[in-house]
Amino acid sequence: MAEQKYSGFLPGAHAIEGYGGGGFRFGSMSHRGSILALPSGIYAWSAVTPADINMESLAPLFAEPPGMVEHLLVGTGTELVPLNAALRQRLREAGVRAEPMATGAAARTYSILLGENRRVAAALLAAP
Repeated sequence: MAEQKYSGFLPGAHAIEGYGGGGFRFGSMSHRGSILALPSGIYAWSAVTPADINMESLAPLFAEPPGMVEHLLVGTGTELVPLNAALRQRLREAGVRAEPMATGAAARTYSILLGENRRVAAALLAAP
């Protein structure tokens, strides 16, 4: 099957099949740029730098039904960048444990946890 260009939303949970070169592959599609991988689907994400990871950019995560996400893997690019204290607190209040790490590690870990039927989501900044 030929790979298709991603249009901005793909319903359902999908493993990340590949990453790098400024984008991701999933669901037999490719996307250049950052993504949010949520239980409801994979969304194109406007975040470009770790500073863009905030409550506003993660609004789709907070809109998921309560209890759907217990663990959020945050791919912060090529380097680990901690999340700010206010965002960590908001995530805790929502019952979500966040773990920032390099994007490649976050994408791999997300796919493993998804395969184990865990309640996981990923916020992944595109990396070169």
